Amino acid sequence: MTDSLFTLLGGVGLFLLGMTLLTDGLKAFAGDTLRRALVRFTGKPLTALVSGVLATALVQSSTATTMTMIGFVSAGLLTFPQALGVVLGSSLGNTSTGWLVSAVGFKISIGHYALPLVGLGAFVRLLAPARWRSLGIAVAGFGLIFVGIATLQQAMSNVPPWLDLNRLSDDFWGRVLGVGVGIGIPVVLQSSSAAIAAVLTAMHTGTLGFEQAAVFVIGASIGTAVASSVAAVGGSVPAKRTALAMVLFNIASGALAFVTLPVYIHLLEWANEQFGMNDPAIGLAAFHTAFMAAGVVLLFPLIPLFSRWVEKLLPDDQSQLTANLDRSLHTLPGIALETLRRTLMSIAAHQFRLTVEALTEEGAEDAEERREQAKQALDESRAFFAKIPPVSDDLGVSTMRLHLLHATDHLVRLLRYSTPTEEVRRLATHPWLVPAVAKTREMLECATREMENPHPRANWTHELEDIAAKLAELSQEERPELLRQTASGEWSPADAMDALDTLRWLSKVTNHVWRVAHYLTIQPGKAEVALPAAWEEHDEA
Repeated sequence: MTDSLFTLLGGVGLFLLGMTLLTDGLKAFAGDTLRRALVRFTGKPLTALVSGVLATALVQSSTATTMTMIGFVSAGLLTFPQALGVVLGSSLGNTSTGWLVSAVGFKISIGHYALPLVGLGAFVRLLAPARWRSLGIAVAGFGLIFVGIATLQQAMSNVPPWLDLNRLSDDFWGRVLGVGVGIGIPVVLQSSSAAIAAVLTAMHTGTLGFEQAAVFVIGASIGTAVASSVAAVGGSVPAKRTALAMVLFNIASGALAFVTLPVYIHLLEWANEQFGMNDPAIGLAAFHTAFMAAGVVLLFPLIPLFSRWVEKLLPDDQSQLTANLDRSLHTLPGIALETLRRTLMSIAAHQFRLTVEALTEEGAEDAEERREQAKQALDESRAFFAKIPPVSDDLGVSTMRLHLLHATDHLVRLLRYSTPTEEVRRLATHPWLVPAVAKTREMLECATREMENPHPRANWTHELEDIAAKLAELSQEERPELLRQTASGEWSPADAMDALDTLRWLSKVTNHVWRVAHYLTIQPGKAEVALPAAWEEHDEA
């Protein structure tokens, strides 16, 4: 009995290890390609559904796809209704594991093919160029999956009497118990694929009947949604909505399968009599796909209505600038950095608007409160930034990290100038300074519009560069004239000093605005635009 139990645990462990290596290897081999493809092809409900199916079938992990979607929604890359299509697709794509195990795992000589795959993958991992090493890990993982299945078959053929699940009753409560056990397995193993493989193997060796296996699969489909949603606990409201939607969909699909199971068994018996289709493993894989597909067909047309209902269940009362900074994103550095970039754009727009309005008496009244909001948002952003792990082997991610570091630094510096002094506000209306102030206001308003625009215009920072160049030229022309007028007595020394301070304030503000816009909009891997020569001097500490 002990030997069978140890072999069973070892088989499950080998299968889980194989699934982990396959998933991680394929994700690393694809790099950001998979994430970019998901964002690109999820604009429409149908393409989002297909993307979810293909992505999950490729990496053999609905959890990986769902976690990525939760990250995208938290980052603001996708709306909640768009992510719903991918979530439905990932649940359907997750049924591919059953087909892989039933159609391949039980049809070939596993010992003959699987171990060479493990060896081949290991050699590729050790000897191939850096990019292909990840593919070697995936190949080794694929081989380990079948080694695990072979070990499970060996264990199930000598199962002890107390593990004989055929003794479960076939009545209503027996099925409910089976669903409960099925829910628990993927929650404990953190893998519905391992649960489904174990159920298929048990049925293939006669340890489990078809009906008991079917209710276990129903439970496993619900359990994988529960396991995936754990990551959203404590996360942002959009992340919680996505996880809740997946749980509700899988529960609804499972309930539909539970009710229609007798009908399916009857159809399977009829197909066996008419066409000789007597392969329980294939029949169970088809059952899993059928009831998940039925759930997709029923819910897919109702995505807008369903999304609004979930939004009512979990209302989002957060309006702070850092609402999208979800700590669960730290496991996905690329998405976390994109989330931070979008958050910094919102903070930048807030600061730009604050700076413009603070030039007037009316805007100066609540400037300190709004400045404190920006400071708190920057502090939270810096804390979030510090916890994003480095990715040394991804140049794009490393470049984005550097750009965001520069942008954060200039936003902190800009915050010092966001509330001008009384003297600056007084002289901002002086005829001599009105042209320079107007140019600064134009620059701030342009930057604010584009930072708040979900789809900013291409090369809009060139407009800032033009405005900044004209402002620098204006300042260079006016400064000597101011000194001459002061020497001739047209300006008092005190007013002249205040006017110079105002010019300096305008120069610092436009300097930081340009740099923030530059670093938040430049794409990783592209050449950086040269900063204006007048701004190449070092900023104050």
